Amino acid sequence: MSAARLYNITKTLLNYGLDELIPPQKIPWYGKVSRACLFWLKNKHPEKPAGLRLRLALQQLGPVWIKFGQMLSTRRDLLPLDIALELALLQDQVQPFDGVLAQKLIENALEINDISEYFSDFEQTPLASASIAQVHTATLIDEHNQPQKVVIKVIRPDIREQIDADLALMEQFAKVVAKLINEAKRLRPVEVVKEYKKTLLDELDLLREGANAIQLKRNFEGSESLYIPFVYSDYSRVNVLVMERIYGIPVSDTDALVAQNTNMKLLAERGVEVFFTQVFRDSFFHADMHPGNVFVSYDTPENPKFIGIDCGIVGTLNKEDKRYLAENFIAFFNRDYRQVAQLHVDSGWVPKDTSVEEFEFAIRTVCEPIFNKPLAEISFGHVLVNLFNTARRFNMQVQPQLVLLQKTLLYVEGLGRQLYPQLDLWKTAKPFLEDWVKQQVGPWSVFKQVYANLPFWAEKMPELPDLIYQNLKQQQQHNNQAPLPQPSHKPLLLGVFAGATMIVSGLCYLQHDFIAASVAASCSIIGFILAWRNA
Repeated sequence: MSAARLYNITKTLLNYGLDELIPPQKIPWYGKVSRACLFWLKNKHPEKPAGLRLRLALQQLGPVWIKFGQMLSTRRDLLPLDIALELALLQDQVQPFDGVLAQKLIENALEINDISEYFSDFEQTPLASASIAQVHTATLIDEHNQPQKVVIKVIRPDIREQIDADLALMEQFAKVVAKLINEAKRLRPVEVVKEYKKTLLDELDLLREGANAIQLKRNFEGSESLYIPFVYSDYSRVNVLVMERIYGIPVSDTDALVAQNTNMKLLAERGVEVFFTQVFRDSFFHADMHPGNVFVSYDTPENPKFIGIDCGIVGTLNKEDKRYLAENFIAFFNRDYRQVAQLHVDSGWVPKDTSVEEFEFAIRTVCEPIFNKPLAEISFGHVLVNLFNTARRFNMQVQPQLVLLQKTLLYVEGLGRQLYPQLDLWKTAKPFLEDWVKQQVGPWSVFKQVYANLPFWAEKMPELPDLIYQNLKQQQQHNNQAPLPQPSHKPLLLGVFAGATMIVSGLCYLQHDFIAASVAASCSIIGFILAWRNA
């Protein structure tokens, strides 16, 4: 970080009076002396609200700080609502870099002498420009010599050096804030910057974004709800991404959607369904679904389809997180706060020694006023924010995947209500969650788990006779050393027989030999019954 850049950042922060956001009694003597030494840098905007001053300062500091503010705007668990809403207005106001330079970067990445070797009609004027990259249109001549309309996303030159320098300064600021403000334990500025750093550096790897897009496209193959553009992996590199060009209406342009007679109610409901499908069916969700990354296809407005782009940020959930989240949401629907509290303890999200009774009371205190409103007016995302805020008082450390989930849910809910203000998110989501939970428990779930483990069991089956022999031999040696009444091995042998025939039944089923599968399954059931009766 050069001294000039450090001075410029300090000057910007002080000119917008951001030092005044720290209570004077929280500033140590050396901080006050340092501020007095910069007496010529005064607050030039004292009449403006704090949130507006913060937004203007971040915009002036440039792309890294703008994206940081955009991320903070989704963390309404950390910031006052007025500041979070102001930061949500941040937009990337970045001038595009020279198209000739962009062409040269693409040629170098693909190791070609001229862009015309792969692309015709390359447009040097960018289609779009953002803080990290910009997008150009072109026509790709594919391996079948067919023209394909594409967009080429290229990372800005020298952006990594600027990002590294500004992130280093952010980390230093975060450490200072953590020391100066008593509430820093709740705000966790160092962890927030660390989370932002990981997210931002991930966005610099366009191969990663391409892989995410390929996975999402596979998950929604043939879907009527969501379309993900095709990625041309053979022509993509770390700093260049080539993908299918899409044509659609920006989801924020409600006037254009209404003008083509789009079914707005169905579109809003599909947005909710797409989110919950990604989270609970696929455990892989697009975590940057702000309006700039979502379009609506021009085709079939009566049966509208979303188009998602910019898959640089995705979230994943493990099976336990999914189950506890679904059960938490359902318990909230039913206002069963005791169940919500117990689930948090069982999942390990709060310490095991947490008093369930006290936690239940705290959740009830926060949520009951919310549920006095009609369900259609309740914000799903804000309920989640309130839940995490309450849990944090009981030493809950929110994991990164839950933060991404909360952010995405706020995006999706805002989007749905913008499209169709009467959207009842709870009514749309509850049947989906209840069906998902039913699929995770009960006989069908057990069958699916057995089915998934069949290859492993089949691999281990040949080892069973040796394992049984060794076990019996060890028991005999033990009995010879200390004579005891001889236990019957009949239940063990019957149980092994039952388990083996169950595996055989599953393998026959996989081979579509349903008669043999039925016979083996019947033998397995008989074996289990006999083993139980002789136990």
